[in-house]
Amino acid sequence: MSAQRSRTTRRRESAGTAAQPRRLSARCCACLPHAALVWLRPGLVLEEELAVRDERRFRAGLRLSKLPHHKTLDEYDFAFQPDLDPRKVRDLATLAFVQAKANLALLGPPGVGKTHIAVSLAVAACRAGFTVYFTTLDDMVRQLSAADAIGRLTRKLHTYLRPSVLVIDEVGYQPLERAEANLVFQVISKRYEKGSTLLTSNKSFGEWGQVFGDEVLATAILDRLLHHCDVIAINGPSYRLKNRLTAIDGNASTAGANVA
Repeated sequence: MSAQRSRTTRRRESAGTAAQPRRLSARCCACLPHAALVWLRPGLVLEEELAVRDERRFRAGLRLSKLPHHKTLDEYDFAFQPDLDPRKVRDLATLAFVQAKANLALLGPPGVGKTHIAVSLAVAACRAGFTVYFTTLDDMVRQLSAADAIGRLTRKLHTYLRPSVLVIDEVGYQPLERAEANLVFQVISKRYEKGSTLLTSNKSFGEWGQVFGDEVLATAILDRLLHHCDVIAINGPSYRLKNRLTAIDGNASTAGANVA
């Protein structure tokens, strides 16, 4: 009887010990040291560590990207631009064009949200692990011209050739000299089928000869840019003007109420 009771006790103790990790993992994970968590729930801990690592990499990528803001497509008011198909834009957010090293051109007048969409896609690309870099056309040309003047053009070109996704904003706001246009050609031609270029422009492609100061050079740039390229034209009202007019109307209403 005593031996049987002893065996029963040992089985209960053994069962209790076997169940212990499950009870501990459910109740005490927050209090246990990292080594104990790895022993108790290795799969979960690995997932959490990978998530933390991915978030750290994402934040570092954003810092290096020079993006002016980190807006998302969820913040874009598609209702304000009824001619823009949101499905086409959201399809771009799958980043299939980035995987294919294709390009994207966003055309339209100032204030319609071209930069917002470009930045949103760049943020999504950064989240997916792609390297991203943002520049205005004017700043890129200025940086390359300065590097060329001191014999460091090749090194500086890598700033714009290295990233998986290069965003070139405000193409066409300022006309370029032929030497400056040639620098742009070098970037576009060297990135051809090696990385994705996203650009925004307030000029139609037919006006690029004026922008780059040379019809032949503009055609050469467009030839490489548009070979594998999605083009989205946004022909609608300006967000910035809408917000400004709303603020003015609000101030006028307040002033009128105070006078009354």
